[in-house]
Amino acid sequence: MSRELELKELYFGFRNPQTIKAYAKLIEEESKKLTRDVNIMEVCGGHTHTIMKYGLNQILPKNVKFIHGPGCPVCVMPKERIDHAYILAGQKDVILITLGDMIKVPGSHGSLQDARAKGADVRFVYSPADTLKIALQNPDKTVVFFAIGFETTTPMTAALIEQVIKNDIKNLLFHINHVTVPEPMRVLLDDETNKIDAFIGPAHVSVISGSKIYDEFAQKYKKPLVVSGFEPVDVIKSLYMILKQFNEKRCEVEVEYSRSVTKEGNTEAQKLNEKFFERREHFRWRGIGDISKSALKLRDEYSWLDVEAVYKDILPDQKIDDHKLCICGDILKGKANPKDCKVFGKACKPQTPLGSCMVSSEGACAAYYKYGNLL
Repeated sequence: MSRELELKELYFGFRNPQTIKAYAKLIEEESKKLTRDVNIMEVCGGHTHTIMKYGLNQILPKNVKFIHGPGCPVCVMPKERIDHAYILAGQKDVILITLGDMIKVPGSHGSLQDARAKGADVRFVYSPADTLKIALQNPDKTVVFFAIGFETTTPMTAALIEQVIKNDIKNLLFHINHVTVPEPMRVLLDDETNKIDAFIGPAHVSVISGSKIYDEFAQKYKKPLVVSGFEPVDVIKSLYMILKQFNEKRCEVEVEYSRSVTKEGNTEAQKLNEKFFERREHFRWRGIGDISKSALKLRDEYSWLDVEAVYKDILPDQKIDDHKLCICGDILKGKANPKDCKVFGKACKPQTPLGSCMVSSEGACAAYYKYGNLL
């Protein structure tokens, strides 16, 4: 007789303490064979939270360390893009919609949360599809979707655009801020002062893009990379796989998250992205700077949906630097730890963030604060 599958059955085994301890022992054995210290960057903020939540950093040998990367879409959003959202939210008869933590990130005028407190109609949704309902319920308003995220969420925005066109919806526009993972990884490695010896590759991004996007990091840069799932056993197993590559003198792209990631990825989602988006020449990453071809924009034939074209006369193009005391840039590059920051946990807290890494639920500072007994 069949029974209903419970959600916990999908992850329970991936949180098994005995399995984690077994991998920790294997890692200890592999670490003894290393000839130098090894720094492993987890690119994705989701992995940072797994590491801190389950204390994986505390069971590593002294010569193996995690360093944190730029894989949090809220953390890397520059102030000038947030200012766009703030200005748009203040326009007459505009409803500004975005995802999750984006509403709390401060720009130079304030956050979208501040704009809402002043009377702007700012809403957050869990799914871009909800934006369609809001547009249909408010035909006399202009609805602006402030789209963010890596390769993971880009297909959802593309699917929303397709529905807008199919249903001839006239009052929904898009501010596109989708960014891609390989370009910042390349910039970090081209920096001669980088500390990166290997990567733990993002999980959900790789489901869409496939593991093929990381080949250059193994082949050209000679950095081992393992695409990992988000559960603690996934991460600790990925770490073991990386150390095995070091000790066997291999530099390869391996996939630990094989239950969801293939070499080619989701080709239908990739086609949908290609239909509506093309590469921007440049995009400024918060704390990192301009990175060529690292973000997407709407293709010219869909410029009538592009709020940056429709409202171009009121959207500034001025670059705005971060707070001088904030070291989020160095944290996103893997050069500093949140605890290296003088204002971490003092002037900068989740309730009063100075930097984007403290605002986002995927940010490294937020993870250290939440799981470091500071709450």
